[in-house]
Amino acid sequence: MKKIGFVDLYISEWHANNYPAWIDEAAKKLGLDYKVAYAWAKEYVSPVDGRNTDEWCKEFGIEKCETVEELCEKSDVIVLLAPSNPEAHLELAEKVLPFGKPTYIDKTFAPDLATAKKIFELGKKYGAPFFSTSALRYAAELKEFKRVKNLFLTGGGRSLDEYIIHPVEMAISLFGGAFDRVKCEPMGQQVYIKAEGKDNQLIIMFSPAFGYSLSGEFSDGSVKKQDVSGSFFQNLIEDILLFFENGNLPFDSAETLEVMRLRDGILAAEKSPDTWVEI
Repeated sequence: MKKIGFVDLYISEWHANNYPAWIDEAAKKLGLDYKVAYAWAKEYVSPVDGRNTDEWCKEFGIEKCETVEELCEKSDVIVLLAPSNPEAHLELAEKVLPFGKPTYIDKTFAPDLATAKKIFELGKKYGAPFFSTSALRYAAELKEFKRVKNLFLTGGGRSLDEYIIHPVEMAISLFGGAFDRVKCEPMGQQVYIKAEGKDNQLIIMFSPAFGYSLSGEFSDGSVKKQDVSGSFFQNLIEDILLFFENGNLPFDSAETLEVMRLRDGILAAEKSPDTWVEI
């Protein structure tokens, strides 16, 4: 059995609470032998629900490590979580990546593009293979928009800073690094976002009340719309396990930097409403 170690800022949060069961399901489906065996969190008590690391480990049947170094030594592969705290990822990566073990780094990869580049430098320095993504890259509906010319996305969450990663990841997975400038028009918590490139246009409507959907115009003039549904998280977990097993990155890692570049542009444009920001 290959043992997975969870590294987190605080361990009792939505991703850490759901990933173990999804990993068990995905491993069984793929015929692989992986199990979440170890956990370590920088903060002992979760601000989400007040549960501490010992309580979480007891509930999930996972061994708590006293140090992140202990976890990295014992684990075959590592999942670096802290999904709501990308500002913690560089510090955690500085502890994890020197062990050179295959690592998945949860969304949002980094707080900004400059920090993202530092994490990539660490991976290169220590020969540590890793990838990072929003689970929305794994929405099955994206397959129907591979040749889209102009894209309209909706998405939401409790804040633009935390949840804009999802529509941005969807857009970059379809277009790559095709955007040169971005403009935002905030309306309270809701934001109208427009990004342009040489050959493509993107509109994102962000609101805490919105689910995720895609509407695309194709070169032949046809238009298609799909709501995002289904098991995109389970699809992601399967790709994480396949990466752990064969070492092959599921997509070009340069796209992660493009995601960060577009996200940086959107957050900068939100602070300068109705002004084009070059990215």
